[in-house]
Amino acid sequence: MGCSFDCVYCYINGSKYAKKTNSYYVKSNACDLVYNKLKKLARNHERVFLNFGSASDPYMEIEKELELTREILKIFLRFKYPVHIITKSDLILRDTDILKKINDAAILPDDLKGLKSKVCVTFSFSTVDDDLASLVEPNAPLPSQRLKAMNTLAKKGFHVGVALMPILPYINDDLESLENFVKVFRKSNAAYLIPGALSLFGSSEISSRIKYYNFVKSNFPEILDDVKSLFYNREYPSNKYQNNLYRKVVRICKKQGIKTAMI
Repeated sequence: MGCSFDCVYCYINGSKYAKKTNSYYVKSNACDLVYNKLKKLARNHERVFLNFGSASDPYMEIEKELELTREILKIFLRFKYPVHIITKSDLILRDTDILKKINDAAILPDDLKGLKSKVCVTFSFSTVDDDLASLVEPNAPLPSQRLKAMNTLAKKGFHVGVALMPILPYINDDLESLENFVKVFRKSNAAYLIPGALSLFGSSEISSRIKYYNFVKSNFPEILDDVKSLFYNREYPSNKYQNNLYRKVVRICKKQGIKTAMI
């Protein structure tokens, strides 16, 4: 629970998932829980595609020491379940051996039989600029590291792509920036790109809204009023803004040959 990457825009700040993203605790019984759950699913012949990593990155720095994610992947392998991993870290390369075995042995659900890979890896980005990333994602591996990892996994035959979430309003949501995103991801062999607008929740000092506003005030003060106007008292930008953003991304991706869905 929680995440040490401490991204300034993270929606879990002040949420039920964590009070703040610069602290976390480890689910020490995770392997037992996963084993029991998958044993039951397998016994009932239920085949599913498991998603790994959402409110907490499975490859935080502590994973180097604990190898909790690695042990859970071994359980996935034992019961032959395919997996989709979402991460900001190149540490995933450490587990290529297990991922390869899962890719060979896992059994796909009937509605996903056409999927070429039984291991899907989605790398999360809000920027491809290492300098900007050091401000918005201070403890995460740099985008340049993620791009290399994505390219490596793609060449090994895994289905890899990008979650471009969140696209930062008035920082990198212009047409030139979006075109550069897609160009960079295509060069690193991304098969798909799933875009997402920024969301801001809460009103306390540890909430994602206040944390992000403070970041903008310190680093991009000239756009602070525009960002606040975009959100007003809402958790999301207007539907008009989101629709225009998505249409631009879809158009660029289509032009450069990248899907905007995993399948």
